[in-house]
Amino acid sequence: MNIRPLIAFLVSASIVSGYSVVVLAQTAPATTPKQAVPKKDAAKKDTPKKDTKQAQPAPAQPASTGSSPTLVVQYGDWGVYVSQTPKTKICYALSQPKDRQPATLKRDPAYFFVSTRPGENVRNEVSIVVGFTLKEGGDATLDIGGANFPFYTKNDGAWVRNAAEEAKLIEAMRKAKDFSVKSTSLRGNPTTDRYSLSGIAQALDRVSQECK
Repeated sequence: MNIRPLIAFLVSASIVSGYSVVVLAQTAPATTPKQAVPKKDAAKKDTPKKDTKQAQPAPAQPASTGSSPTLVVQYGDWGVYVSQTPKTKICYALSQPKDRQPATLKRDPAYFFVSTRPGENVRNEVSIVVGFTLKEGGDATLDIGGANFPFYTKNDGAWVRNAAEEAKLIEAMRKAKDFSVKSTSLRGNPTTDRYSLSGIAQALDRVSQECK
């Protein structure tokens, strides 16, 4: 399974648009995706801090590779976004973690994507931007209802290691209430992000409708 660069496009596109009020009661993404590309100082983000408030992404201009993503609708904790690149329409369900541990670690916002790109014959592709540089060569693990799904990692992004298991994961997400993602930072700090699955079934159905 290759590292599809468009996810970065989604990440930026999301982080940039500034849909914070409507998008998640958390922070809506709004940039324009490429593969999760870490910042030069990403390794320094994973240090303890006294202020435990999560830093919010600053507005940015969408990348020239496509249009800025548009929030179509919000279902519970999941927003449905649509964007367009020269090659394909992109539709995705997006959420941010409800809880991040350890709470004292400084890091950028995290995002969980389920994206569909009909022009590339890609549907329900799962990917994560964790908000810090991950340990080189290390895996991340998604735990949902007692079942574990290994993710391979690169920089600050993670993808399902066995692409054949994506359909199984999507089905589990439709039935569960939440899931957690465990990973290890470049500095060796173990982290756990917990995501709510409130609204995920409706969000996935809408993504399918928008990108038939």
